Amino acid sequence: MKKVFSLLSQYSLLTGVALIAVVAIIGSSIFLKNGNGNGETLVVRAGTFVQQVSTSGTVVAADDVELGFTLSGRISRVYVKVGDTVAIGKVLAEIENGDTRAAVLQRQAALEAEEARLRSLEEGTRLEELAVAEAEVESAKATLAQRNQGVIDAIESAYADADDAIRNQLDQFLTNPRTENPKVDFLSTNSQVITTIENDRPLVEAMLALWQTEILSLSLSSDFTKAVLNAQKNLSSVSSLLSAASTALSSAIPSSSTTQSEIDGYVTDIAAARSAINSAISAVTSAATAETSAAAALNTAEKNLALKRAGSTVANIDVQKAQVRVAEAQLADARAALQKTLIVAPFRGVITHVDITPGEIVSPNGSDISMISADALQIETYVPEINIPLLSVGNRATVTLDAYGDDVPFEVIIVSIDPAQTMRDGVSTYRAILQFGTQDPRIRAGMTANITITTQERDDVISIPQGLVISRDGKKFVRVKEGGTTVEREVTTGSVSSIGSVEITSGLLDGDIVVLLEE
Repeated sequence: MKKVFSLLSQYSLLTGVALIAVVAIIGSSIFLKNGNGNGETLVVRAGTFVQQVSTSGTVVAADDVELGFTLSGRISRVYVKVGDTVAIGKVLAEIENGDTRAAVLQRQAALEAEEARLRSLEEGTRLEELAVAEAEVESAKATLAQRNQGVIDAIESAYADADDAIRNQLDQFLTNPRTENPKVDFLSTNSQVITTIENDRPLVEAMLALWQTEILSLSLSSDFTKAVLNAQKNLSSVSSLLSAASTALSSAIPSSSTTQSEIDGYVTDIAAARSAINSAISAVTSAATAETSAAAALNTAEKNLALKRAGSTVANIDVQKAQVRVAEAQLADARAALQKTLIVAPFRGVITHVDITPGEIVSPNGSDISMISADALQIETYVPEINIPLLSVGNRATVTLDAYGDDVPFEVIIVSIDPAQTMRDGVSTYRAILQFGTQDPRIRAGMTANITITTQERDDVISIPQGLVISRDGKKFVRVKEGGTTVEREVTTGSVSSIGSVEITSGLLDGDIVVLLEE
């Protein structure tokens, strides 16, 4: 056996691991001829050829994501905690979204209404439906007439408030208020505002006179848009004059002609007048809004009646189908807006991190909740480039986990190999993913895996220890016995096994005698 070690050392063709493997083969699976007791030759026998790659890796989740909101807002609810198992599509957390939820309901109702109109068109109009549509038009007309009268009443009331505010409340501390040259009766440290009052009072007087004339001509058929705008402009003028009066009173100087008590009374009266004018502005605006809504409702009712009377044409049905599609798009848009206020589980998994609490303000695109897949665990490993040519997707492997020791093996299969390299500790490697054949509750993410990948396993293969192959001038030779003579026979080699044997694809046959060492 000393001759064997001497030969292998002489050619320096085997590594330490391979050396142990070759000796194991010589002692067990290859017949060693002991003609003179020196172990000079061995008989080649075909056998099982196994090639394996060993590496280590880490158990990881097939899916591992960090989730966050796409909008900023205040957290309203958090539905999960670390360790919870969640189904795909489950809402994990949400920010305040009452307005967007309402918009979804509104758009849903609008879509249902458009779909109902489409069905109605496709089914045709019944006499009962015509009667209902006509009644709706009459009702809308009556409502519009009420709203028109409401605008007239609001404008008349506003005029009365303006008239009282100016001619009763303001004029009580003016001399010649309805002339071209009114004068403020009290002294004030703010002379500029006194001048403003005295200059604007004649203008407001003319405005009130003209406004009264316009109001007297109002009827249910009047242009209410113009009347409302004019009323709002006039009330704004009155409000400005009252504001100037309030400013002047705040800087008034008591005197024998105007006591402090009188000034205080004026202040109270002007404040009440300003409040009345503000209320009048709101009332006119509300009445105008109601009138506009009633006019729109009448317009809709009349169009609906005209449509029913005309009957359904192909063009009408096509138009309504388009309206349904518009409503569908608007609903989808509303739902998308709502979705931006939610964090939703993209797959079935386990929550691993929660970094938000109700009431907290969050920014968009943060890492608020993390989760991993609940079922699909896999192994991530980095294989040195020297071994990559030996591997391919579909190779099977055996894995042991440090947590359970070598006596608990698991079966895995390579499902992907990255096409691009990854540098790790200065070594060029390629990331490979191996998937477990079956799910096992004992396997957990983060465990260390020891992997043995079988790349080849073939029967009836002739192989010899690598150290017996001589390389010279680009060719390879093996010393064999032919009769009583030792000759060098050229061979062709193939793969190298996991124990250091090299496959001989041509040049040797089963039963050939290979010389280990010349005498």
